[in-house]
Amino acid sequence: MMKKKRKVFLRRMRRQLLIEIILLSVLFAVLIAKLVQINLSKGSQYEKQVLSQKNYESITVPYRRGDILDCNGTVLATSNKIYSLVIEPKNILKKESFRVATTEALGKFFDVSREDMDRYLEDSNSLYKVVKKHLTYDQVKAFEEYRESGDGDDVTGVWFEEGYSRVYPYGDLGCHVLGFVVSGNEGIGGLEGSYNEELNGTDGRTYAFLNDSYNLERSTERPTNGYTLVTTIDTEVQKIVQQNCEELQKKMNPKNISVLVMRPKNCEILALYNLHQFDPNDAYSLDSTRYQFPEMTDEEFKAYEDKMTDDQRLDALNEVWRNFVLSDTFEPGSTFKTFTLAGALEDNILTGDETFYCDGHQKVADWDIYCSDHDGHGTVDIATAFAYSCNDSFMQIGALMGRTVFAKYQKLFGFGQRTGIDIYGEMSNESLSSLIYSEERLNEVELATSAFGQSQSVTMIQLATAFCSVINGGYYYQPHIVKRIIDEDGNVIKNYGDTLVRRTVSESTSNTMRQMLQSVVEHGTGWRTAIEGYTIGGKTGTAEKIDMKTGKRADGKFILSFIGAAPIEDPEVVIYCVVDEPDVPQQDMSGAGTTLFQMIASDLFPYMNIYRTNDLDPADVEKVDDPVDTILPNGETMDEEDEKKGDDAEDQDSEDREGSEEDDSGENDDSGGDEDSGGDEESGGDEDSGGEDDSGGDEEDDSGGDAE
Repeated sequence: MMKKKRKVFLRRMRRQLLIEIILLSVLFAVLIAKLVQINLSKGSQYEKQVLSQKNYESITVPYRRGDILDCNGTVLATSNKIYSLVIEPKNILKKESFRVATTEALGKFFDVSREDMDRYLEDSNSLYKVVKKHLTYDQVKAFEEYRESGDGDDVTGVWFEEGYSRVYPYGDLGCHVLGFVVSGNEGIGGLEGSYNEELNGTDGRTYAFLNDSYNLERSTERPTNGYTLVTTIDTEVQKIVQQNCEELQKKMNPKNISVLVMRPKNCEILALYNLHQFDPNDAYSLDSTRYQFPEMTDEEFKAYEDKMTDDQRLDALNEVWRNFVLSDTFEPGSTFKTFTLAGALEDNILTGDETFYCDGHQKVADWDIYCSDHDGHGTVDIATAFAYSCNDSFMQIGALMGRTVFAKYQKLFGFGQRTGIDIYGEMSNESLSSLIYSEERLNEVELATSAFGQSQSVTMIQLATAFCSVINGGYYYQPHIVKRIIDEDGNVIKNYGDTLVRRTVSESTSNTMRQMLQSVVEHGTGWRTAIEGYTIGGKTGTAEKIDMKTGKRADGKFILSFIGAAPIEDPEVVIYCVVDEPDVPQQDMSGAGTTLFQMIASDLFPYMNIYRTNDLDPADVEKVDDPVDTILPNGETMDEEDEKKGDDAEDQDSEDREGSEEDDSGENDDSGGDEDSGGDEESGGDEDSGGEDDSGGDEEDDSGGDAE
């Protein structure tokens, strides 16, 4: 019998086998590396695909919208955690004891009736049924404690889905700064709308499914929470402003009050207030629109409210949500003399030593344009003309400047353009530019009236920002409310520094203007603002409004304003107060703007640690009544043909003007509206004429004012 031949591995075969083993090892290593890479980069995606093959529920895990804080860390807007009660019928129905115990527990702690519970359990294969929403932590805590006790052992298939509800702890305080949030975490108006992307985060997701052993498992992707805004707003300053405005409202019942408080050295906004407030916690409540229907009784208003269409409701709410400080325009009146004088000094048109003679009126292009004092102020120096708000003198200053220089400073101080403030509400540059007269359109009449603040229209934020540059050394900063953005751990994501836009005037001009502004309080029309021990400077405005329907003077209706700073030698705060139509027998003599400034400042200065630096007693200041300028003695307004005279007069020699202007006619040069020109506004005196947005801006800001 032959022996079997023993197999022998030749060296060649061993080498080949070794190579094959090495290749297989390399392939396995590559495969493992690839699996690790896939798991890291696309594991979540493939996990979802696997889960899709099984019985599971996908549940959104909501992110938390970021907070809004004031400059001291006080929470102005936050998102509180709320809970939704979720049940799993499939697991509850596994045993009768589970069904009975769970039904009884939900009835006891959440008032879920037996009938409702039976209805939820009809879908016997479901692992996700929402039973109750907007539960508080205390409600959930009581249930969980019961379930952990011996009595709750058979309670099965119940859990709580977390969510968030937007809350404004101070109610209507600062509502126009904050805005509000609607469903879907969509911010509307204010900071909520302007910083919606930063405040919002990204939802996570939980996948609940049955594994191969039919046990419930969950896989969760964590949400990314939104960022928090740290603002320049000071809650205490906002409270001081609101409390004093509410007090003035009770005394004078004006149509509107708006106040802006800023730091002049960098244009940070400390407070912004409009009289007609709304509660961001319930922004769609029509209770906030009640003031718009003064002719109705409460019963009639409730009946009307029930019949309102959606468009009517939205129109009424938009009026409340509208931010007057940013969105509405009005003639600035004598507050604008601040910028006329600053420009004339800066361009060396004036040295500061000049005197002017006021005989009560100026003849401009065949029109008699009157001063606030029809008898005239006589010979006055610049400080007195400014303190007494002499229109005659300022028309002469405007003529000395000429339209080129005047238009240059009008633009340099930011009028006719957006300030760039970082919240919703400003009109477009195109709309704003139509509310002032450009150099090409500044005829002789418009130059005269614009010089004392009558023909152009402005917003509060424009005028306050420009005023800050006049008194801070000439630095025009972009006004802002957000200081920085941080994440939920307090890490700074972005810092917003002060943004210097341009230089408006020199330090020497700024020094001179501070002295001029102080003279208004101590020797002129701002006497009501004086507070013992404090050096205050500012400018008044008493603007007679225009009836938008007739284009005529709205007899006896005024916007009264005052913008001031303290301590004026080194200003730390600017307060701008605007009061529209106080309900008093003689609005123009009420001093509503100066009175409100004094009320706010008396509370605000001690809080801001602004020290007394002046020995002047308010009783010793010179009391000069706020004048109201009448452009035409009979209160007429200019029509298109009359206004054309001013245009034609600009193009003729002075000797030709006397005889030919009566016969000229043509197109109206209307850059800001029918009432903006020349004598068309009836007043503009120390708080001057036509404040209501003669140019149409008050009504026209569709681009920014209304929150849709």
